Amino acid sequence: MRANMLEIVTRAITDSRAIPAISIYDFTTAQSVVAASEEAGRSIILLVPPKAAQGKNGMRFIRALRQLANSSTTEVCIQLDHATDLALIRDSVDAGVDAVLADGSALSASQNAGFVTEVRKIIGPDTSLEAELGAIAGDEDVSEKNEAGEKTDPREITSFLTASKADLLAVAVGNVHGSYKGAPQLDWPLIEMIRVQAATVPMVLHGASGLSAADLARAGGAGIGKVNFNTELRTTIFKYINERSSAHSSDGMNMLAFLGGWGSCVREFTSETHRRLAPATESCRSSG
Repeated sequence: MRANMLEIVTRAITDSRAIPAISIYDFTTAQSVVAASEEAGRSIILLVPPKAAQGKNGMRFIRALRQLANSSTTEVCIQLDHATDLALIRDSVDAGVDAVLADGSALSASQNAGFVTEVRKIIGPDTSLEAELGAIAGDEDVSEKNEAGEKTDPREITSFLTASKADLLAVAVGNVHGSYKGAPQLDWPLIEMIRVQAATVPMVLHGASGLSAADLARAGGAGIGKVNFNTELRTTIFKYINERSSAHSSDGMNMLAFLGGWGSCVREFTSETHRRLAPATESCRSSG
């Protein structure tokens, strides 16, 4: 069923949990992510990367995801991720996305707020609007090892949110896109400072692939209601392809078996991700 992203994220924080937002490049993966979320009885956010949304086929892809979400027995939100192109944002909303990340993070805070305001004019009041403040290193579509960039300045939060009217705020707190160089070190004291300044605006954590189970379980209780995953799932899929493609090729080039195995590894990843984002106490009960 269709979902308002701000509403489901706010509700998740109330329950001290976070909702996974998973990058989707193909429909097989999308169906499997939704199926696992239905089995878990949990809400899910499908992230559409800008490169996957471009052109006629990109709009067809979004419309297909819209139908998938509408027919789901659980809440599904479709978000255009890391968007900088106003025309692409307009077309994606028309095609059926429920939310947009207006990515002005490469701009100054004031210019960033102005860009987010322009996006709001395009998408209207009913589409959830996420903004990003701070420099999250790396390319979300390419898995490279990155070090954390410039962190979000908590002193900019209040003025930025007042000016931009963003519904959710993606923060830079030691997280990166892609893979981490060394062990990830999230800045939890900074997260708490941002939480105080952001007040009722939920935080979003990008670059969750590689974070510890303890960090993920802690997110919802710290005011982070949405956590983005991309690299970790791509790694899972490519591992399956490398290990199983020859066998399926030898089996008469069995596409149904190949896609079935692909879907199974995606469902397992999604189910585990829902568990990892549950509060630590709930995770302990589930494993006990």
